[in-house]
Amino acid sequence: MASNPKTPSRFRSRSDAKTPLTPSLISSFNAILLSPRKHPADLSNPFLARSRPASPVKRATTGAAFPSSSGVTHGGVIRKGGIESRLDVVSHDYHPAKVNQNARPELKRSRSTPSTRERTLSHSSSHGDRFITTREDDVAPASLSSTATANLASTATSSPGHTARLANATGVPLNRRVLAYHEPPPASSNAAFLTTQRNLARPLYSRADLPSSNGTWKDKSRKVPTTPERVLDAPGMVDDFYLNLVSWSALNTVGVALGESTYLWSADSGVVSHLGDVPQGTYVASVDFSNDGAYLGIGLGTGAIELWDAGTGQRLRTMQPSDDAGGQCASLAWHAHVLTSGHSSGTIHHHDVRVPRHLVATLEGHAGEVCGLRWSSGGEVLASGGNDNVVNLWDGRGGDVGATTRGAPKWTKRNHTAAVKALAFAPWAPLLASGGGTSDTCIHVWNITTGARLHTYQTGAQVTGVHWARDRKELVSTHGFPGNALAGWAYPPPSGSSGSRTGAGAAAGSSSNAKIFEIRDAHDARVLFSALSPNGEVLVTGAGDENLKFWRIWEAKEAKKKSKVKQETSVGRGILSIR
Repeated sequence: MASNPKTPSRFRSRSDAKTPLTPSLISSFNAILLSPRKHPADLSNPFLARSRPASPVKRATTGAAFPSSSGVTHGGVIRKGGIESRLDVVSHDYHPAKVNQNARPELKRSRSTPSTRERTLSHSSSHGDRFITTREDDVAPASLSSTATANLASTATSSPGHTARLANATGVPLNRRVLAYHEPPPASSNAAFLTTQRNLARPLYSRADLPSSNGTWKDKSRKVPTTPERVLDAPGMVDDFYLNLVSWSALNTVGVALGESTYLWSADSGVVSHLGDVPQGTYVASVDFSNDGAYLGIGLGTGAIELWDAGTGQRLRTMQPSDDAGGQCASLAWHAHVLTSGHSSGTIHHHDVRVPRHLVATLEGHAGEVCGLRWSSGGEVLASGGNDNVVNLWDGRGGDVGATTRGAPKWTKRNHTAAVKALAFAPWAPLLASGGGTSDTCIHVWNITTGARLHTYQTGAQVTGVHWARDRKELVSTHGFPGNALAGWAYPPPSGSSGSRTGAGAAAGSSSNAKIFEIRDAHDARVLFSALSPNGEVLVTGAGDENLKFWRIWEAKEAKKKSKVKQETSVGRGILSIR
């Protein structure tokens, strides 16, 4: 008798394949816990939200390495006229009703500087992570840049937990490269050949006689080191001329923005702390510390401004942009409780951080992006530079203030032929120095009282920053194309040089006569960001090569004089002892 063939199990219907529930199987199901198992929080994973501890009481800073200004003390206390008042920052913001207005067209940039609009991804994302000799390339996770780590975490096959498990398995913490210090690489095999070539070319770039700060000629008595004192790795630093991503506080703390994150580096202890990240879809366009160093303002690509407590690492408030403040906030400047912001729409806003309605005044004087802002030490005037090649000086002693208050510049200068980002007030005279971009390459010195142009330095390179010396009549400038250099200049420049031209006339000569020193190829890319230490001796520079370098430019004359007196005293005692 023939039997019917059996149907394979994969073709059976769901009702045909039934498994009876035995008592042992039922008891096993009952033993299963329906609630998920709770695991301890992974503290090494930066992508997981963790509970923030209670805010500690702000520590009183004593024995600071660098003295603060006479009008402002540490800890947010402002002394003026013998009266002490603490800078109170509110944590809530006023949100006005939105008014529909016609969208303003995007302003064109000048041709002096190439633009990089891909803010959220650094330039290293298209090439991966390139070889840098100061990194530890033998460990793969440590050589990943911050952008590559973010891309790895955002893929469909990965997760924050997977990234953390990889970091724990390899024993390498995330963001290890951020502001990390490494020993210099070993010398290459052709180091002797390169040294010989440098020695042969050195007479072409050196001078036997250099001008002093008072314009007289003498031999070079002060040597400026041509190598940095310290180099920190800064992965993800954006190569953009119009941004301001480095600031040095009065508490000796360096703030640096790397892509979408902000970090603090203590110059006293060398400790690196991650302050925070900006919301998704935007980037950090500018950073600046308050005068006392207690707070840090962060300008975003959306035009909003975040206010952080540098001591506790907490975000206090977010000041949303107004309707006419379109585009990124590329420049910030503090004076007491007023935080001034410059935007790509050409407008400048004054924000009072003590009140919910923070917008107190609007300044309109630029037709291009405001990429440079600087308050004078006493707050009498505010200088602004923009992509429209204009330098404006504003009176800081305003009258009635309000959200609708509009201000006009005290005077306007149009001598530059490129974007003006570099601005600096002299601490010992009513002088303002301004530097232009690639098509200009000039540094103009202005009298802020009369508005007259006193001197002009022909640098021959894109000027990205300028800083005055505290106790010397000198200034230092940072440059982009073509030299990526640092240069020191004597003030006033010696007569007969092109650096001494005034008004519309120009004297014959070369501005190299006014140059005290020059450090060529200070970075492998344009030196775009710079800040001076609180004591005015060390200059920190940042560039698109993802490095922060610290240069000792000046030495305090008081310390030098004390050491000289001590040496003479010891010599005199020796002579007396011999007699």
